Amino acid sequence: MIPSFKVDHTKLKPGLYVSRVDKWGMETATTFDIRVCKPNKDMMSPAVAHTIEHLMADYLRNDSPFSNSVLYFGPMGCLTGFYLILKGTWTSKLIKEMIVEAFKACSLSKTIPGASEVECGNYKLNDLKGAKELCDMFSVYLSTAGPDKLNYPD
Repeated sequence: MIPSFKVDHTKLKPGLYVSRVDKWGMETATTFDIRVCKPNKDMMSPAVAHTIEHLMADYLRNDSPFSNSVLYFGPMGCLTGFYLILKGTWTSKLIKEMIVEAFKACSLSKTIPGASEVECGNYKLNDLKGAKELCDMFSVYLSTAGPDKLNYPD
């Protein structure tokens, strides 16, 4: 069983967690679980998740302090959060403020990057208003998060 399935989702709160660290040769990648909804209680709509995927992927790759380390950003199939994969070894504490700033920046977006028929495979599946509201809420929530929202529950 993969490690993320071993996490007790009944105890998991929204937060920023290291899901795994992978090494191959001299390379390392850190996968983060950015959980924006309480598992099995709340979930994003597919349109909100899709819009946040566009907003965050664009921001993280172009405007964030770790833009050169971003390998992937995308939604979880359960629609309760996102995965962020960064090149190198990182901790939740180390990137917390950068993630807060990223969600805050996305909450102020006026347009959705890459949201035309030419640029996206499902360009009609977007909800900018809902995405901005969730990004704003999560940026405020994460800004005050303590260790219980930065480390998986035991």
